[in-house]
Amino acid sequence: MTRSVLSIGDLSASEIGAVLDLALESKRRSGPRGSELAGKTALLIFQKPSLRTRVSFELAVSNLGGRPLYLSPPEVGIGERESPEDVGSVAGRYCDLIVCRTFDQTVLERLAASSGVPVINALSDWEHPCQALADVLTIREHGGTSGRCLAYVGDGNNVARSLAAAAAGEGMHVRLASPAGYELDASSVEDAALRARESGGSVSTMSDPEEAVFGADVVYTDTWTSMGQELETKQRHEAFVGYQVDVNLVAKASPDAGVMHCLPAHRGEEISDEVLDGPQSIVLDQAENRLHAQQALMAWLFG
Repeated sequence: MTRSVLSIGDLSASEIGAVLDLALESKRRSGPRGSELAGKTALLIFQKPSLRTRVSFELAVSNLGGRPLYLSPPEVGIGERESPEDVGSVAGRYCDLIVCRTFDQTVLERLAASSGVPVINALSDWEHPCQALADVLTIREHGGTSGRCLAYVGDGNNVARSLAAAAAGEGMHVRLASPAGYELDASSVEDAALRARESGGSVSTMSDPEEAVFGADVVYTDTWTSMGQELETKQRHEAFVGYQVDVNLVAKASPDAGVMHCLPAHRGEEISDEVLDGPQSIVLDQAENRLHAQQALMAWLFG
């Protein structure tokens, strides 16, 4: 059966560990990165624009000896001009891998079911597994994961969903702080908690950002209003009052806590300039690690 990664749940905790071990090894090694995609073409289908996702995937495919082929939103029109099944069945005849950045998670599932080649979720409204791999890789590099505390402050969104599961599987104690109505759904919390029970970690939810951040080793936030939610901006800004990751909130964490944000950031909203650009920020390491984590994931899939 063709292996796809549409969700962080498609990878066991041990498989995530193997991918991250490979990423660290590749990152430390100079010279050629690998040949797992030699002679292969990776089709990058984007319904949402991106800086980090596109650049990191194109470089990663090239570093593995493959050829990246990018299609912008107007060029495909999945679900409008063509169905996901038609796109997948045709693309699978041409290409060896599909990387898709989309809105609806079911688009990925329908692509994977029809293409006959691996499909990687480069972001959907439901999950962001590649971001979570890069995040955990970054935490590994900055003090390790097992037994440490990760505080996520903000919207219980796709990033939070994938991050909670990946970090819990690494044995971290994950705390999720969100205002009422914006919490991570109970099913996703339970999925992460199951991984935590197997790894020695834990998952807890709360509404108080200070409670979540107190003594934490890592403080993480994401935008309050994601792409496609622009009509909710005013409502969300009102709901998230008090949830900004600023110097006062970070002061409640461990003195050497790292601060993370998946970017792009809305400066002055979910995070202050002083924190984002400050000495505890590991955001640029996190952004760089998108390349290394995705490269390792593709090498693992084809290796």
